[in-house]
Amino acid sequence: MPTSSFHPAVARWFDGAFPGPTAAQVAAWPAIMAGCNTLVAAPTGSGKTLTAFLAAIDALVREGLAHGLPAATQVLYVSPLKALSNDIHLNLEAPLAGIREELARFGLPDVDIRTAVRTGDTPQSERAALRKHPPHILVTTPES
Repeated sequence: MPTSSFHPAVARWFDGAFPGPTAAQVAAWPAIMAGCNTLVAAPTGSGKTLTAFLAAIDALVREGLAHGLPAATQVLYVSPLKALSNDIHLNLEAPLAGIREELARFGLPDVDIRTAVRTGDTPQSERAALRKHPPHILVTTPES
């Protein structure tokens, strides 16, 4: 599946950041974008995390441009390990920033997709803040 199925700003960011989609991405994106439950089993470094997130980010970008994003969590990512949850959060920031830049280059409105990580160690003050101002993408762990 070429990136042309994504919103042009999302596709342009991806095409500028990577030489092309991995086999896992090509195989999984059509099912994910069709709303199907999808299991991605592939070797380390094959882009599994971005496979899942990019389709979700694309849907949020499209919704944000069409109607604005609600103040609600739209995507829940459960990471098996706390250390991975922080890496995933960091790996979300670059794509989101790059996509926002591409939206601006297209002359489109900004879509500010908020992210957060919540683990068993998240202080009560941060948990309360997440309830008052929920992220669109929440990365969490099973112990949370």
